[in-house]
Amino acid sequence: MSERKTPEPITAGVSRRSLLLRGGSALGASALLSAVGISLPGGAFAQAAGPEVTGVKLGYIALTDAAPLIVAKEKGLFAKHGMPDVDVAKQASWGATRDNLVLGGAANGIDGAHILTPLPYLMSAGKVTQNNVPVPMVILARLNLDCQGLSVSNEYKDLKVGLDASPLKAAFEKKKADGKDAKVAMTFPGGTHDLWIRYWLAAGGVDPDKDVSTIVVPPPQMVANMKVGNMDAFCVGEPWNEQLVNQGIGFTAATTGELWKGHPEKALGMRADWVEKNPKATRALLMAVMEAQQWCEAMANKDELSQILGRRQWFNVPPADVLGRLKGDVNYGNGRVAKATDLYMKFWAGHASYPFKSHDAWFLAENVRWGKFEPTTDIKAMVAKVNREDLWRDAAQTLGVAAADIPASASRGKETFFDGKVFDPENPSAYLASLGIKRVA
Repeated sequence: MSERKTPEPITAGVSRRSLLLRGGSALGASALLSAVGISLPGGAFAQAAGPEVTGVKLGYIALTDAAPLIVAKEKGLFAKHGMPDVDVAKQASWGATRDNLVLGGAANGIDGAHILTPLPYLMSAGKVTQNNVPVPMVILARLNLDCQGLSVSNEYKDLKVGLDASPLKAAFEKKKADGKDAKVAMTFPGGTHDLWIRYWLAAGGVDPDKDVSTIVVPPPQMVANMKVGNMDAFCVGEPWNEQLVNQGIGFTAATTGELWKGHPEKALGMRADWVEKNPKATRALLMAVMEAQQWCEAMANKDELSQILGRRQWFNVPPADVLGRLKGDVNYGNGRVAKATDLYMKFWAGHASYPFKSHDAWFLAENVRWGKFEPTTDIKAMVAKVNREDLWRDAAQTLGVAAADIPASASRGKETFFDGKVFDPENPSAYLASLGIKRVA
C-alpha cells in the first residue's frame, strides 16, 4: 500500500456533507459526493453497500484523552468514512459508561466508548457487571499515551511530595492516629487511574489498601471534591489536574509519564457483538479515529483543540485548563514550572494509536497484583481474546498509514518504571514477584 498523506480535515462544508450522507443510501451518498467533487478515501465505500450502518452511539468522559472521538465528530471524519450518524455522548462516570455498554445500543445504551483500558477486560470477565455476567468487549485502538496526573491537596505542600510519595506515609499515619482517614481518589476500581495511584503510593511505602481509604470519584468532580476537603490526593486525566492548579486548590506531585514514560492510557473499546456484526463499520470508525489522532497530535492544532474541548457541549471548561499540558507546559502548582516538556499527551506519535498486547498484559498483571483478577489468570489468553490489534492493522493499511507508523510486533518489549522495576510481558509472574506491596503471594 503506498503511503498517503492524511487528508486535511474538513472544517467548512461538514454539514453539507452530512446532509448529503443522510439524504440517501450509502451508495447514493457516494454518488452525490462524487457529483459535487468530494472524493472519499479507499475503504470508505470500497464496496457498494459501504459500512453496514451509518452510525453508532459512542460514550466519552470529559477527559482530554477523549479528544480523538470528539475531533472525529467535530471535523466530519466519521461522515467522511461513511458514518455520518455517529453520536459521541457524554457519560457521567465510568460506572455509567459500563452500565450503558452492558445495555448496548439496541437497548438505548451505547456500543462503544472512550474507555479505561482495563475496563473491557473486567467487563469481559464479568468482574464489574451485575451478577458477574460477562459482557464480551474488544479493544480496537489506544487513544493516547501519558499525561494523567497525581494531585495532592495543598495541605501537604510543605512535604515536597513528588515522584517519591514516601513523605506522605508519616502524614497519613498521623492523620489516622488523630481519628481521620486519609482519602485517596481514583475514577474506577481496577482502572488506569486506580493503578497509577496505587503504583505511586506503593513505591513510596504507602499501602493503598491499608494506609489510606480509596474512594471513587468521577473525573469532572475531582476538583470540587478536593476543594471541600473530601480527599487528600487523587489521580485523574486532564484537564482536571491543571484546573486544580489554576484554582489554587492543590498541586501535581507528578505526571504519570514520569512514572512510566510513554505509558498507554485510554482505549477505543467496543461491544464484541457489534464488531462481529459490523466489520466494515468497525474499519470506518477506526480510520476516522486514526485521522483524528493525527490531527490532535500536530502541535499547530493544540490551540484549536483546547477551544473545541472547552466548549459547553464537550467539557465546559476554560480552554486554558486544557492547553498547557497539551503542549507539555506543566505548572505543578508547588513552585515548579516546566515548559515544552515531552510529557504532553501523545495521540499518534510513538505508535500511540496502536494497542500493544504487551501493554494490556501489564494492566492485567497489576489487577492480579491488587486482587481484581485471580493469580491463576491466563493473561496471554485473555489479551488474545479482547485485544483486536489485527483490526487496527487492517484499518491502518486501508487508510494508507505509513509503514513506519505500523509496529512490526504486538509487543513493545520490556518496560521500565521510575523505581527501577521492569515488566517483561513474557514473564508477568517475575514482575509480580519483584513487588513489595501487593495482595497476591
